[in-house]
Amino acid sequence: MRVIRDATLADGRVRDVRLDGEQIDAVGVDLDGTVNIEADERLLLPGAIDAHVHFRQPGAGHKETWATGSRSAAAGGVTTVVDQPNTDPPTVTGAAYDEKESFAADSLVDYGLNGGVTEAWDPDALFGRPLFALGEVFLADSTGEMGIDAELFADAVERAAAAGVPVTVHAEDATLFDEEATAREDADAWSAYRRAEAEIVAAERTAEVAADADAQVHLAHTSTPEAVDVTADAGLTCEATPHHLLLSRDDYDDLGTFGRMNPPLRSENRRAELFERLVDGTLDVVATDHAPHTRAEKDTDVWHAPSGVPGVETMVPLLLAATRHTELTTERVRDVTARNPAELFGVAGKGRVAPGCDADLALYDTTDVTEIDGDDLHSKCGWTPFAGFEGVFPVWTMRRGERVWDAPEAAFGDRNGTNVRERAP
Repeated sequence: MRVIRDATLADGRVRDVRLDGEQIDAVGVDLDGTVNIEADERLLLPGAIDAHVHFRQPGAGHKETWATGSRSAAAGGVTTVVDQPNTDPPTVTGAAYDEKESFAADSLVDYGLNGGVTEAWDPDALFGRPLFALGEVFLADSTGEMGIDAELFADAVERAAAAGVPVTVHAEDATLFDEEATAREDADAWSAYRRAEAEIVAAERTAEVAADADAQVHLAHTSTPEAVDVTADAGLTCEATPHHLLLSRDDYDDLGTFGRMNPPLRSENRRAELFERLVDGTLDVVATDHAPHTRAEKDTDVWHAPSGVPGVETMVPLLLAATRHTELTTERVRDVTARNPAELFGVAGKGRVAPGCDADLALYDTTDVTEIDGDDLHSKCGWTPFAGFEGVFPVWTMRRGERVWDAPEAAFGDRNGTNVRERAP
């Protein structure tokens, strides 16, 4: 058996971790083993679970592919990704699900696939597939124009609850968008248009629908502290993205249309309060909403640029760097990127460094702080909104006992990623 020697865990303990094939066999001191992997007291975290990515296939492989997106994930310490349904065709039927899974076979990391909701959805076929969740259910249009009305939303949540499938929701109320902002041409007009109140009201409505259906509902990419509080008060769960935690409307001067996403950036005060929710434990999950577009597509005016930014490779590195100068702890980073998403979505064997769990691991040298540069990242789109930020990137990343990333180059194995909902327990 292989033993990772003298690894520092998130809680500060230095331990050996023994591996037996794809799983962790033991965690302890002076463990016996045949092969040593020296950690030299560097930080060992469970592989991150990014519960919200858009890997663009089928339909838009010029922006990202499962091969490039999963390589970017592995290079950032992410060993499981969950892809959203707004591809082309949208993942709203059994056939569309099957087509997407054929592309996902190229993934270097494990994955889950979500099913979506439109007027043309086929719930019977979808619920017959191993869905990770139903969603991202769009309450307002975003990339892919999958926004639905209140009646269909309530029906979808009821059907998911009956099937025992969790629901993730994109909470924005389009009736509250500020049409006066459309007369402006500056990048900040996007935040003025899709204003914060649209998210807060939609979060309140989502909480009501979830209560009526007794459903497990999770709010995607909450960008306001108010929406996080609504979710927590209702007993639901939510996620926030690194861009909403670390960027604000003050950054539009530097980002321009490369900072356009849905929901949009918020005020600096709201950003700071959202980060406080991360630190104090109110926020459940950090997920990236990794949504790449090409530079050419983004480099236009604010009303024609597509919404979305890449992020799967920089999530954990940014959070670890933040522990150096904020009250964010390494244990919180572990929880919001691995332990919590595994527990909330029932992903067996993921999210912990513990006996019986998958050997999904990433080793970090927290003294090696890198200035992030889009040219050094591995998404097909080739840029990042976090250029110039500090990041702590993994020395290596392991998925189910197989090294899938060694800095500075990828070490591709023969095995592809596995759908986490199709695995035997």
